[in-house]
Amino acid sequence: MELNFTLNNQAITVDVTDENHPLLMVLRDTLGLKGTKFGCGKAACGSCTLLIEGEAVRACSYPVKLAADKHITTIEGLGSPEDPHPVQQAWIEEIVPQCGYCQPGFMMATVALLNKIPNPTDADIDKAITNICRCGTYYRMRKAIHKAADLNQTPSEGSNL
Repeated sequence: MELNFTLNNQAITVDVTDENHPLLMVLRDTLGLKGTKFGCGKAACGSCTLLIEGEAVRACSYPVKLAADKHITTIEGLGSPEDPHPVQQAWIEEIVPQCGYCQPGFMMATVALLNKIPNPTDADIDKAITNICRCGTYYRMRKAIHKAADLNQTPSEGSNL
């Protein structure tokens, strides 16, 4: 079965044999995008978070058939080393990652949050960001989320907002 969708602003067609196969596995195994991580496989940890139509979605439990004709953004589509997205820049400036495994999912959840609430409170962050970090970098992430909100308010020249 062929499915068409937009992935990181590029039209994609994939041939899948099982339309209920998780989108995460299609991204990683078929398309070679390894930034979105497999964590628990039950949509609990958030390591596989990406954006579908701008909403944070846990791709490990999202059947690929539901991706048809949708706009999907993974961590690879967020920014580049030369021009990082404000969320990526904030993560760098606040030195957020420890092991780093879960961080792409946190960054994608943060992008979704900031798209809805440009200047979130700590309570907004607590409600929206439910991903799990085994290294416990939550304090640095909270600082980075607030910094990303500030960076979004004052985009720099060449910013990709």
